[in-house]
Amino acid sequence: MVKRIIRNFLTTLGIDLTKNLKYDRLTIQIMEKVVSESSNCIDVGCHKGEMLDLMLKYAPLGTHYAFEPIPVMFTALQAKYPQKNVHLFNTALSDRKGTTSFNYVRNAPAYSGIMKRKYDVKTPDIEEINVRIELLDHIIPVEQSIQFIKIDVEGAEYGVLKGAKMFLKKYKPFVVFEFGLGASDYYFTTPEMMFELLVDECGLRISNLSDWLKNKPPLTLMEFKASYENATDYYFLAHH
Repeated sequence: MVKRIIRNFLTTLGIDLTKNLKYDRLTIQIMEKVVSESSNCIDVGCHKGEMLDLMLKYAPLGTHYAFEPIPVMFTALQAKYPQKNVHLFNTALSDRKGTTSFNYVRNAPAYSGIMKRKYDVKTPDIEEINVRIELLDHIIPVEQSIQFIKIDVEGAEYGVLKGAKMFLKKYKPFVVFEFGLGASDYYFTTPEMMFELLVDECGLRISNLSDWLKNKPPLTLMEFKASYENATDYYFLAHH
């Protein structure tokens, strides 16, 4: 609790002790600009609900969808969010339906994912579990417009987006997504693949979070590729 209070205080002051805190602050600024009180949002990789809390704060009248495949974390989310406008799903997301093995990192849950990846803990305590896989296009009602999406699934973002191509093309929501070396490359995803999906197929643009807030032009493929390969950024915004 104390750590969260300090973290929120520093974020309010615009003080970034880590890159993750910087991305949190920039995401909040983006939400303040693009999310209205009746916006509908999606949180993929809900974890403890920090982002879902913000969605409820900025869009209390919206309908929100949250996805968390780890059973123990999903159970905690069920207890935390009894609201009728919050729809929780104990499933992972991709571009296919079925089941898959999933690596639950017990001593660092935020690093959990379908594929094993590079971890920032010396001795990750990994429990292999089976989880369901669904497509966003199969879950979100066709008539349900979506304004904002956050995706943080430790490298599996491309599959999530590919499985949401139908409503991405239709509604063109703002999408904050993670995409970086040490995670995405374990899923054999390249910047070219992500750029082709979001820009060429879905009609969106890709920006660095800070660049979009400064009204700078979206990234070209070469700029996006350089940002990824040089690890200058690992969070991006897809937008119309």
